[in-house]
Amino acid sequence: MNILVTGGTGFIGRPLCLRLLEQGHRLTLVSRSRRKVARLFHGVGVVEHLAELDEGARFDAVINLAGAPIADRRWSPARKRVLEQSRIDFTRELVACIGRMRQRPRVLLSASAVGYYGDQGDAVVTEATAPVDDYAHRLCASWEDEARKATVYGVRVCLLRTGLVLGPDGGFLKRLLPLYRLGLGGRMGDGQQVMSWIHRDDWIALALFLLQRRELDGPFNFTAPCPVTQAVFSRSLASQLHRPALLNLPAGLLRFMLGEMSQLLLGGQRVHPRRALEAGFRFRFEHLDEALRDVLKGRSDGSGDRR
Repeated sequence: MNILVTGGTGFIGRPLCLRLLEQGHRLTLVSRSRRKVARLFHGVGVVEHLAELDEGARFDAVINLAGAPIADRRWSPARKRVLEQSRIDFTRELVACIGRMRQRPRVLLSASAVGYYGDQGDAVVTEATAPVDDYAHRLCASWEDEARKATVYGVRVCLLRTGLVLGPDGGFLKRLLPLYRLGLGGRMGDGQQVMSWIHRDDWIALALFLLQRRELDGPFNFTAPCPVTQAVFSRSLASQLHRPALLNLPAGLLRFMLGEMSQLLLGGQRVHPRRALEAGFRFRFEHLDEALRDVLKGRSDGSGDRR
């Protein structure tokens, strides 16, 4: 396939692109840094802006992973605008670019997040679950709405509702590991909020699965089948590192420190990847302990085989 990728140099995008290249696909990345792309990959095309793609551009598939990090800083009005521009506005521009092409891609895989569902407490969440209204939901819903507009052009659209991604060289673990290695990990709030996670290798395998399955479209939960509470996650990570997990951060302190963004840490969703499982996808890492063990050994490279 000839594939256009946005966000291809990031924590998920980089190993995904490497896997696609291994499989013989041809890639064009949308990136403002040609030098970075050249350093990471060999033999890929680069466009700095979508406007560079004219009506003659031809791609079999588009993978849209663009989006500013959601948990980097407090959600001030200015920061919310950055989040919205990098997701909603960019996806709108991408779909408009697809609409200009004389030959449209067959499929668009577009990133989203389990934040779409809002804080669901301990209820089991599938792709059919009605969302709870909060900022994360509104952000993801608008993001997905823009991606869905590609269906007007006959494009199959899959929405990748992603949980917390575990990998050895980035993601949310990158911030946690220094604290946990010092024995400063522990419970956030009451620790009962559910964390829906996925090993990065499984994320990549599921994306490749959807790329090939022409009968599949709509939302898919990119989460492992066995989510855990934050308290269980904390104990598991500390155990893997042979450290205690004794530090407890009260909910009130997190709200004071982080403001509205604290809902990412204090809320949760018990997300079940129902549609992926029903379609026949099998996860390599279903349980947290084995996933953390693999990640902490640094053996995740996006190229593992799947059943």
